[in-house]
Amino acid sequence: MWYFPTIALVFHATIFCSESYTIRNPVSWAVTNDILEEEVGTASDEEVAPALLANNVGIWKQAYPPTVYGDRPEKPQPKTEKDLTHVSSSAARVFSYRMEALNPSAKPPPPPPHEETAKTARYITHYSDWGHLATISTQEKIKGLPFGNIFSVSDGPMDNSTGVPFFYVTPMDNTVSDLRNLPFASLTFSEAEGDFCREMVYDPEDPRCARLTLTGKMVAVETEELDFAREAMFSRHPGMKKWPVGHKWFFMKLVIEQVWLQDWLGGVSVIALDEYFKASPL
Repeated sequence: MWYFPTIALVFHATIFCSESYTIRNPVSWAVTNDILEEEVGTASDEEVAPALLANNVGIWKQAYPPTVYGDRPEKPQPKTEKDLTHVSSSAARVFSYRMEALNPSAKPPPPPPHEETAKTARYITHYSDWGHLATISTQEKIKGLPFGNIFSVSDGPMDNSTGVPFFYVTPMDNTVSDLRNLPFASLTFSEAEGDFCREMVYDPEDPRCARLTLTGKMVAVETEELDFAREAMFSRHPGMKKWPVGHKWFFMKLVIEQVWLQDWLGGVSVIALDEYFKASPL
């Protein structure tokens, strides 16, 4: 009868071990805080996965809240200013700039009522950190066809919105080559970049999840505007200050000719430029 205690012991060991392992496809391995800290501490900047960073200082977030999928609880988030500072400092050690400058505790105000189309357009332009820029390609295989690219943007520091998107670009970029051939482009933003659509459980293509397209001419920033362009971009994207100078970065802006907005059911709005620039998102 000796085998009954052995079976019980094996069963107990199996249950105990299962609490110390995490499953990744068919492979299992033990994970401890010490191991995780050691791996993050020894990895290079390029090797550290974004998933290791805290959600409130990262740019990638789950598309919908966990409650949509069942009773799975949300991961606990830092609640105090001290906790936020600690998380920000930890992430800053991974990158080459201090993320405290981004003020992770700051959150954009709620979007304006959808009836206020000009204000909504200015709100999206100001609180978007990146957008999709479409040009006519000069690449050999797709010459003359549309080509889209992602760019970091800023219409000014957080306390000074201009409505004019600024860019920090390099001649090495295919998009810049396109613009030298034909300087017109369309810049598209989506409200899905922020928290609003996720919290409302709106699909990015849902008309209630606003999208904005600004079309116009891309021009190099003139000398008298360089200081503002530098403040606008670097205050919102501090890592740019350390991008390699050999890439010959320079500032551009979009001179807007049309403002196209869909922010609700029932069609789109083409907003007059004077209404757009007269509105304020702040």
